[in-house]
Amino acid sequence: MRKLLRRHNSRDQRGFSLIELMIVIAIIGILIGVGVPAWRIIIRRGNETSAIQVLESIRKSQADYSLGHRGEFGTFDQLIKEGNLDERFAGEKPVVNGYVFTIKVIPKSANQPSSFTVNADPQVSEGISATGKRHFYIDPNVSTIRENLDQPATAADPPLAQ
Repeated sequence: MRKLLRRHNSRDQRGFSLIELMIVIAIIGILIGVGVPAWRIIIRRGNETSAIQVLESIRKSQADYSLGHRGEFGTFDQLIKEGNLDERFAGEKPVVNGYVFTIKVIPKSANQPSSFTVNADPQVSEGISATGKRHFYIDPNVSTIRENLDQPATAADPPLAQ
């Protein structure tokens, strides 16, 4: 009798129907469709915030370097050698957290003091895979970071709107 009951119970148990599985797959697809773009926006904003923090760090590093080198400013490699920046900034155009950093050092001359400019530009600025939208700029003569939404920023661009 028990065997008969077991066999009968196993016949009553059924798996999911095809419609139920399709509904679950559709729900998962909708969640992914909404979640991925939102995730990309969060990543882009994080990259932009990181670039701003890095520029502030470079500004401080340049001030420290200048104090110890008779008013001269340093390249990325010189700042790394002094211990002011980490190895991620090695080379001419390092890429850190989706941003390409470019530094130009102008040595002092009889007519002008030493200077530098640093640009932080997104590695990819368009589309869903954008690493950032805003371009940033600093030099020793601007008191705040400058930003531009369309092209590499300069000293003439507006200050950062946080």
